[in-house]
Amino acid sequence: MTADDPESTRRAPAGTLGTRELFDALATGDPDDHLRLEDILAGLSRQVFGMLLFVSTLPAFIPIPGVGGAIGGPLTVLVGVHLLVGMRKLWLPRFIARRGPRRASLQAFDRTLGPWLGRLEKLVKPRLTGVIEHRAASMFTGLLLVLLGILLALPIPFTNYAFGALLLVYAFALLERDGGLMLLCWGAGIAAIVVFGVLSGALATAASQWIGGLFA
Repeated sequence: MTADDPESTRRAPAGTLGTRELFDALATGDPDDHLRLEDILAGLSRQVFGMLLFVSTLPAFIPIPGVGGAIGGPLTVLVGVHLLVGMRKLWLPRFIARRGPRRASLQAFDRTLGPWLGRLEKLVKPRLTGVIEHRAASMFTGLLLVLLGILLALPIPFTNYAFGALLLVYAFALLERDGGLMLLCWGAGIAAIVVFGVLSGALATAASQWIGGLFA
């Protein structure tokens, strides 16, 4: 098995595996393999945005300040933009599609949080699917993900794990088409945005820096 072999990361067709099974399949194999996003997401249809969000969230758990947010934040924003503008198919810039995690990182994550993911998966199921599939609902989810991705990318102390855990639940809701869980995610996401973004002024600061950069 080689890092450039697409077949090393392609598994059973979408819809035949649960979230934990999909992740276990990716984590199984040579720890030295470098998994490209284009291969991880190959063959997925309705699950593609949830899986990209799932993988994008993993860097948030890297115990090195600034690294997780710098990687996971922009990828989370990318997922949010897809949902916000109503895209049905995933588009990845080539330089992003060719990159991805090493299998050893997925295996370490699986050892640490795998049991918790297994418990969460037992609680989720397809329900209230309109919250996942309706255009307006999907756009609202996308907006929240954009804002949460921006906050994850900002150097706000002691928030990476909290945002990472919340975004993993968002990913589960998308992957399992669980509208009930997504409603809970909406509430938690709004609370996080208000507390860490609005009240702290982090979003206003980020917006002013971005606008300032346009006219610099």
